Amino acid sequence: MSEILVLGAGMVGVSSALALQAQGHQVVLVDRHSSCRETSYGNAGVIQTEAAEPYALPRNLMTLFRYGCGFSNDVLWQPGALLRMKPALWRYFRHSAPAEHARISRIYSQLTSRAADDHAPLVAAAGAQSLISTDGLSEVYRQQSGFESAAKEAARFKEQYGISSRILDGATYREEEPALKQAPAGVIHWNESWSCRDPGALTDDYRALFLQRGGSYRQGDAQTLSQSAKGWRVEGESGPIEAEQVVIALGPWSPQLLRRFGYRIPMIYKRGYHGHFNAPLALKRPFLDADNGVVVASMAKGMRVTSGAALVALDSKTQPTQLERGAEALRSLVDLGERIDEPQWFGTRPCMPDMLPLVGAAPNHQGMWFNFGHGHQGFTLGPTTGQLLAEIMAGVDSEITRGLAPGTRL
Repeated sequence: MSEILVLGAGMVGVSSALALQAQGHQVVLVDRHSSCRETSYGNAGVIQTEAAEPYALPRNLMTLFRYGCGFSNDVLWQPGALLRMKPALWRYFRHSAPAEHARISRIYSQLTSRAADDHAPLVAAAGAQSLISTDGLSEVYRQQSGFESAAKEAARFKEQYGISSRILDGATYREEEPALKQAPAGVIHWNESWSCRDPGALTDDYRALFLQRGGSYRQGDAQTLSQSAKGWRVEGESGPIEAEQVVIALGPWSPQLLRRFGYRIPMIYKRGYHGHFNAPLALKRPFLDADNGVVVASMAKGMRVTSGAALVALDSKTQPTQLERGAEALRSLVDLGERIDEPQWFGTRPCMPDMLPLVGAAPNHQGMWFNFGHGHQGFTLGPTTGQLLAEIMAGVDSEITRGLAPGTRL
């Protein structure tokens, strides 16, 4: 079996390392940090089996007008970043056309439908059961019109994808969620999704499992990747690290690295922020405040509020406007308590224009493999695409692996 470098120790990278290790490969996991600190650390912690359809770019002019004018807390943007992402955004718009989005969703739904099942053996083997709840995710609607529309979509998801949910009026839901201060118009409870009280800790537990099974972890600079006589090489803190093959699992930093090898990979960068609060009551399960574009969940560090998408450059300054707006709006629904004093975290969701991750062989380089571009679902889909990558590297061909292949999409 081969020696393989996996670059990036977020959920996708760690899961890829575990899947390749399970096939008998000698794997070295390389990251610039000693533990998970990027997007896998600070997300909302939901394993979204209900997310059968990826987030399309709205084609409704009124919705785009609201986004453009900053009237919605779901999306913020910076002019310079939009200009730089213009080619990717145009492709995103085209792939969001109904027929094309339906085609993409047929592939995407096969990924999310197995996400919890793919996490389950890793959670058990890592002894991380205390971090996981299987009680689902809720979408809370304050307006009756929004709730009615969401209920119709939930019924469609049940019929089309077999995804179960409970449709509840606000008063009923408030009886089972004591942390709510008032009854919303209605709630969709996706009861098959899972949640995690500390996403960074779960990622680190998976890494510890990888090490326990004989894997190696090295701190190093993935951006120094080069070809060598052996295959591939990066510079580590204690010297060069070499292997026959390399997996690029660097999330939003993947295009920057791969540009040196001649790949021009269009990507939409969606930044999100989180903050923790000393709430007096814990939530039974996480929920999306659909009217204000934030997810709130009880975490190990307090009640975490996670913001929507800010279309900004990777090196843009911190600007947690969406988080602050969302938290203020949430206070009418739950008692958040005081904000916990901590450095302001943010992470970037690496979104491909066709909304599918790139998983498979690099088109022009022997021994180089891709596993990145998971958009909003890297934490959800890490074990799933890790397994698929291991299958692809073993020569397994299927409809789903062909749909994710880089060679047909770049």
